[in-house]
Amino acid sequence: MPSTRHPALAATLWGGLIAGTVDIGAASLISGYSPIVILKYVAGGLLGKTSLAGGPANAALGLLLQWGMSIVIAAIFVLALRKRVTSPRTWTAWGIAYGAAVFAVMNYVVVPLSALNSTPHFSVFSFIANLAAMLLFGWIIGFVARIKLPVAQA
Repeated sequence: MPSTRHPALAATLWGGLIAGTVDIGAASLISGYSPIVILKYVAGGLLGKTSLAGGPANAALGLLLQWGMSIVIAAIFVLALRKRVTSPRTWTAWGIAYGAAVFAVMNYVVVPLSALNSTPHFSVFSFIANLAAMLLFGWIIGFVARIKLPVAQA
């Protein structure tokens, strides 16, 4: 990752893009659907169920939405680090805890309020797998924030 004069912005963008991309792959592995179908589901949050019948444009919209949400989620974490709500020294614990919070908000607030209007129905496996994916998501954001933010903040 190239260095920048704006480390908080770099941490936000890199953390969000990397975590969001890994999340697409994790969702694909967990569900057995291709990443294109996963991205259409993401676009379905805005477009509704008709998104699944759409083509590459819907998948591209899903990718933009995924990255946009991931960047916003990363920005909240980076802001918390900068405001010293959390400590960069404990980025691992805070990143994983943040991933758990993101899991809860996404599954029990965002998805039910989306245009897909669905409620989560988890098997034990899918609950554990999805929670683990979001813990990894938070860990990635914490890791990138730790390496991109100046040591003086540590």
